[in-house]
Amino acid sequence: MTRVAILISLTLVLSACAGGVGNGRSGGVATYDDLRAAQQKCAASGGSMKLQKNGDAHYLDDYACEKR
Repeated sequence: MTRVAILISLTLVLSACAGGVGNGRSGGVATYDDLRAAQQKCAASGGSMKLQKNGDAHYLDDYACEKR
């Protein structure tokens, strides 16, 4: 029974990692290409991408499109 519980736990952990966090093609990591695409989309709606207060620059979800 313990092995089954461990296997289920590992499967859930790995599937959560595979899904990634947030948006973008890199699972939520703020790559140059993802930031550029987000900035272009934001600029099209009249805004500018800004890092949120206490945000981590490594994660795409920590940026927000702010209207000018």
